[in-house]
Amino acid sequence: MALDLVDTVWMDQGALADQFDDLEGVRAWLADHDLPGADDLERVRDRLVETRNALRALLSDGRKEGLRAVLEHGSRRPRLDDADLVIVDDPAWHAAWVAAADFVHVYGERRERVRKCANPRCVLWFLDVSKNGSRRWCRMDACGNRAKVGRFNERQRS
Repeated sequence: MALDLVDTVWMDQGALADQFDDLEGVRAWLADHDLPGADDLERVRDRLVETRNALRALLSDGRKEGLRAVLEHGSRRPRLDDADLVIVDDPAWHAAWVAAADFVHVYGERRERVRKCANPRCVLWFLDVSKNGSRRWCRMDACGNRAKVGRFNERQRS
């Protein structure tokens, strides 16, 4: 879920596109992850964007301050019989906090497997779940294929 939040910005024909530019994109992201907040989309969007920026800052530059600030807005209480209880200081933080906590879990367990796409023009991140840990592309049918075609064309020119 956290990397899905990170990847709500992508390159589209040479320009950055943002799923959260439109409130329907926020609603769709919340629905995809079964998270609350659809009744206050603008405030939820602001928190999601702040969290996304904090996650990208950590991934790109190792800056932890933003993510620490996001995590200060909530906590999780484990339960034996039900899903964990998430407690946030403002309901608009719920979805963003859950995504941040998910990131901390994944990054803590598999940091070396959280990678940026090897395509220098791509801004997407992914969790490498391949058996040997050698995945390089966000999607093989997109960035991976472009790289293969580029190498093929270089060989043909040589």
